[in-house]
Amino acid sequence: MSIEKVRAYFKKFGMENRILEFSVSSATVELAARALNCDPGRIAKTLSFNCNGETLLLVTAGDRKIDNTKFKQCFHTKAKMLTPQEALLFTGHEIGGVCPFAVPENVKIYLDISLKRFSTVFPACGSSNSAIELTPEELDKYTLNTGWVDVCKEM
Repeated sequence: MSIEKVRAYFKKFGMENRILEFSVSSATVELAARALNCDPGRIAKTLSFNCNGETLLLVTAGDRKIDNTKFKQCFHTKAKMLTPQEALLFTGHEIGGVCPFAVPENVKIYLDISLKRFSTVFPACGSSNSAIELTPEELDKYTLNTGWVDVCKEM
């Protein structure tokens, strides 16, 4: 189970008890914000892409969307999201629980600067009813982030 991989990942840092599990779905930004009773922007959604044959995860604020022009300028290719089957195959997590933790080493992870405006954010933890509260600095540290990017715009 994907959440168990994430729990084991955070156990290495003594943080496995910070994972939150809900009795309701948190599979979308709206559902996660409701489950956490927080602003949707604080939901750190993880989007998965095929980027020139490589898997790329982009974590962004829940109230932002991809700006295709910025994405192409940054990554030198058009944004092509993975299918649900590809997301599971290449990240180890199902849609609704895709997160930047406990993923294969070849997956590149980028964090969008839209997250930096919050003191804490809530990324998923490998299931459609989980999250963990992290500062942007902690998110950077525990995701093995490749870099901060600016590829989003307001919805």
